[in-house]
Amino acid sequence: MIKRVYNVIILSLLVSLTIFLISACNRKAYDSLPNIYKTTASSSCHQVQQAMEEICIPTNPQSLVTLSLVTAAIALDLKIKPVGSTNFYQTEPGYLKEKMKGIKLLGRSQPNLEKLLLIKPDLILGWESTGREIQSQLSKIAPTILLDYQGAPSWREHFNSVAEVLGKKDAAQQAWKHYYQRVEELKRALGDSYKHKKISFIHLGVRGIESDVKNSFAGSILNDIELERPEAQNVVAPYGIINISHEELNKADGDILFVATWTNNYKQVLKQLQQKPLWKNLRAVQENHVYFVDFPAWTGSNLLAANAVINELFKYLVNTP
Repeated sequence: MIKRVYNVIILSLLVSLTIFLISACNRKAYDSLPNIYKTTASSSCHQVQQAMEEICIPTNPQSLVTLSLVTAAIALDLKIKPVGSTNFYQTEPGYLKEKMKGIKLLGRSQPNLEKLLLIKPDLILGWESTGREIQSQLSKIAPTILLDYQGAPSWREHFNSVAEVLGKKDAAQQAWKHYYQRVEELKRALGDSYKHKKISFIHLGVRGIESDVKNSFAGSILNDIELERPEAQNVVAPYGIINISHEELNKADGDILFVATWTNNYKQVLKQLQQKPLWKNLRAVQENHVYFVDFPAWTGSNLLAANAVINELFKYLVNTP
């Protein structure tokens, strides 16, 4: 009996020791992540305020990871190529196809942490809304900055915030200068051709027919070019978007109608829409002034996308008879 009790005690001690060693190894592996952070922070870096603390981030990040396609596009415009990024579309939009070659896809909204570890980022940059839940884990991999982003109406502020974090204010000024130069070029090319004409923009998505209004990304570009919107779209709305029911298709009408579809699947929905009498009664439809444009560009919320939108405006408003 005593021998059996002794054996049980020995076995228990061995199990406890094994668990302790495994736990210690795992803790050591996990705790080694902040050491990567400290090594990076000890090199050339600058302080950025994040919530209640200051974070030292690399002055010239070599392995940037972005947690949104918008942020990735901004970094690219500022001449910093991320090594990895999340991307809601899971493929590169046309306007970014060449620029995003070699950037590793890490997920749609939140990154795959295993993939993230493998590429060894020296800076993680994204939105507070999508990174909040895993911020503590991200911070153990690399310095992590999560910026406030309130959707398309705040796209200009987000661009400038990213530039400030990356220490690229001069590059940001050049990017804005290029944008406003293109705006002026288009305005000169348009002349008075579209004075007092209404420019409508709608898109088909998971919520049906929507229009990006005055305070949206596309709306702000049209406003910069001084193109007028239909009355129903010349409004400010939460997230810069209004819904349009099939019975309210008159809200989509204008002298020019730009239409974008979320994916190719929605082209079938558009086909059905085009059979409806209310669609056929739209002025833009009757005058053959309906143009199909690139959804990711017109909702891109960054200056590279803005440049693509201006290209399409040149194509359909200047070069199309």
